[in-house]
Amino acid sequence: MAKTQKGWRVDDEIAELATARARDRGMAVGDYIAALVREDVGGLRQRGLDAAQRFLDEHQAAFDEAEDADRHMPGAHAA
Repeated sequence: MAKTQKGWRVDDEIAELATARARDRGMAVGDYIAALVREDVGGLRQRGLDAAQRFLDEHQAAFDEAEDADRHMPGAHAA
């Protein structure tokens, strides 16, 4: 596939985060950005966010109960 070079402007913080995350994943920054765009266009990111929200909606009461129990036990910490 042919590649094109673009000159996007982003805040320094975003550039540093993208560079670090790409390095963590063993990718070039351009490949990392391309993967993010593909995931966004393909809906993968949104499906993941939706699944996380459904999980929280379904199980939030259990997390709240655990935090409440921990507050009443000295030295206990919620996970």
